[in-house]
Amino acid sequence: MVIPVRLGPHSYAIVVERGALGTLGARLSELGVGSRAALVSAPAILRLYGKTVVASLDGAGISVATVEVPDGEAAKTLPVAERAWNALLEAGLDRTSTVLALGGGAVGDLAGFVAATYMRGVNLVQIPTTILAQVDASIGGKTAINHPQAKNLVGAFHQPRLVLVDPATVSTLPEREFRSGLAEIVKHGIVLDAQYFADLETSAAALLARNLETLERIVGGSCRLKAGIVERDERETELRQVLNYGHTIGHALEAATGYARWTHGEAVALGIVAEARLAARLGLAAPPTVERQERLLMALGLPIRAEAIDADAVLAAIGHDKKARDGRVPFVLAPEIGRFSVVYDVAVKDVRAALASLEA
Repeated sequence: MVIPVRLGPHSYAIVVERGALGTLGARLSELGVGSRAALVSAPAILRLYGKTVVASLDGAGISVATVEVPDGEAAKTLPVAERAWNALLEAGLDRTSTVLALGGGAVGDLAGFVAATYMRGVNLVQIPTTILAQVDASIGGKTAINHPQAKNLVGAFHQPRLVLVDPATVSTLPEREFRSGLAEIVKHGIVLDAQYFADLETSAAALLARNLETLERIVGGSCRLKAGIVERDERETELRQVLNYGHTIGHALEAATGYARWTHGEAVALGIVAEARLAARLGLAAPPTVERQERLLMALGLPIRAEAIDADAVLAAIGHDKKARDGRVPFVLAPEIGRFSVVYDVAVKDVRAALASLEA
């Protein structure tokens, strides 16, 4: 499956295909990029897939330098970025060269930031190996490193030349990480496509079994939905806010617990439940719309309840939401499956009630 992302001179393709890793060299040759590349990845991912990627590049006559970075958020720091810049310089990469991001969302954020800033911008190819990165982080050109006071505070928009998704890579993910990524897929169905959501409902068991045919279809569908949003709102002005569904409360739950209690996807799942119930409380959504969301999350092994939530800490974190405008925090809500509405000035008492409902 090849999904075009039409952004004028910054257009690119998302390739979702079993065995795609082995086609990387040929695809880079088709793009007409330079003959040097840097493969940025974490050690565990390199052990699993590094040889396949390097062999494909060698076969296309592309020399590659490997840049190892820490796993997870530890990669997204200025010292790690500086080490990567130095490695690119030592390998002789110039403005025709390509940075390859092989791994999860954190590796993609870091490698993308390095590509955006090295020599004022070089080619970037995203090769995501987690569900979360495949359907979300690798698409849309958002790159970043963290600041001591805020996550993803320092970054740039830098669109990739190619996103290469091999669904088979998720077969090696730990179960919790795999299920966590499914929350973003559910989000896309809820706010963007009722038919896709219905497909998820009937495919839940096959997804959990990591059936490759199902994964290719579902991941491809999610990529298609996000690509459509990015095409219409490349720089995240208004429409792209729809992708924040479940995240206003989800991000706040993460922040209020020091990013230690839930994975990102688990927090988003809880955010989806709370925001669905908030929509019902505000009279925007009927109970069956809320119930379908909760049933699908449960079927995919994602949480819909949480105990001992510090509502004051969560509310304080919501107040620091990066998408706030003039101090007003937008809530993306779903009046029905496949539609969304952006609501401002939601009363604190209503948000507090939605949070309390998670403990019921």
